[in-house]
Amino acid sequence: MSKQVKADLMLLIVTLCWGVSYLLMAVCLKEIGPLTLNAYRFLIAFFAAMLLAFPKLRHVNKPTLQYSALIGATLVLVYIGATYGVMYTSLSNAGFLCALTVVITPILTFILKKEAPGKKLILVLILCLIGIGLMTLDGNFKPALGDILCIMGAFAYAVDLILADKAVHHEEVQAFQLGVYQLGFTGAYMLVLSVVLETPVLPGSPEVWAAMLFLAIFCTGVAFIVQVVAQQYTSATHVGVIFALEPVFAAIAAFFFAGERLLPRGYWGAALMLAGIFIMEVDFKKKAAMAAN
Repeated sequence: MSKQVKADLMLLIVTLCWGVSYLLMAVCLKEIGPLTLNAYRFLIAFFAAMLLAFPKLRHVNKPTLQYSALIGATLVLVYIGATYGVMYTSLSNAGFLCALTVVITPILTFILKKEAPGKKLILVLILCLIGIGLMTLDGNFKPALGDILCIMGAFAYAVDLILADKAVHHEEVQAFQLGVYQLGFTGAYMLVLSVVLETPVLPGSPEVWAAMLFLAIFCTGVAFIVQVVAQQYTSATHVGVIFALEPVFAAIAAFFFAGERLLPRGYWGAALMLAGIFIMEVDFKKKAAMAAN
């Protein structure tokens, strides 16, 4: 198994965590504000990582901190969009619109780097876009405040992926440190916003505490550190395509734990997206050559 496939599998696990996070955010938002929730989840993730890996984080250089601060700022926009989006639109719409990163990333990559996607990737992008649409859109879909915020979050996350891709390939940037310190900067930015715009409170029930801790440790700390480390061995566009599976996992979580049901065509959409990931990961020319020999 190549390093790129291993990295993509790691990112698939990250996507699973983020798919579940929509449901967990909805649980947490019953008791605490969106900015406060994001401040808690990022700061808990940051301090947990510092405690577990302090020797690796003690000495950090200026480029790593600079990129961490910049990426942290983009993550603020990502999570303001996603969290408020969950509040003001359906989980299905939020899942679709946040997953538009899969389309926005290669477009921005082409504009900024003049890297046009290959024919295979174009096919995968089309399959994923159609699949997400079949899963989540219906005839009554109308852009609302939550939808607009989710689109903003998707655009910001595409920028984040491109910045992270540039950062992890910088010779002076240490990927693991970048993954941890970006959490700290994001949490600090969110804490300032929550103090100014909200009244921070702690969760009042075990259910919300459990949801918030899972968000912080797995959906934030583990996920973002794995993302930046894995991104050394794959491309920003590949990352965007893998993250298109996020609404699939979100729909599965909503089905079992929130009672949401997809329309029949939604399951066809999920199948198309899975097919797209399979096509992206398998080198059919290599398989054919091996079969011929």
